Amino acid sequence: MKNGEIIEIQKQICNKYGIEFEPCDLHLKVGISLNIIEKNYEMPIYASRLRVENGTNGWYIWAGDYSEADDFFKPLHASHLTDYCPLLLPYLGLAPGSRFLIAENGNYVDVWEDLSLLEM
Repeated sequence: MKNGEIIEIQKQICNKYGIEFEPCDLHLKVGISLNIIEKNYEMPIYASRLRVENGTNGWYIWAGDYSEADDFFKPLHASHLTDYCPLLLPYLGLAPGSRFLIAENGNYVDVWEDLSLLEM
């Protein structure tokens, strides 16, 4: 899928859920749990978008049990998600203050706004 196609799909997702579209710079990093990078995880996948800062696009993505450990999230350029977990790409245009959950191999998706993320 080309970048222009991904952006159009992301805009459609934002419209569907009534959340503002904010492009996700794929050259910036996401924080992602190691089990997703290693493709050793079970659904659901959780994601939260904080503010864009310090070379990140604000996304933190994990599967399984969440951990407060400092090394739970690994930095990964968002462009590499096409290799590790492409089903995330359509949701990366959701604005900061958004969360989503993907389960059942992408057959179940929940998207919601959580403005408390903007206070972090």
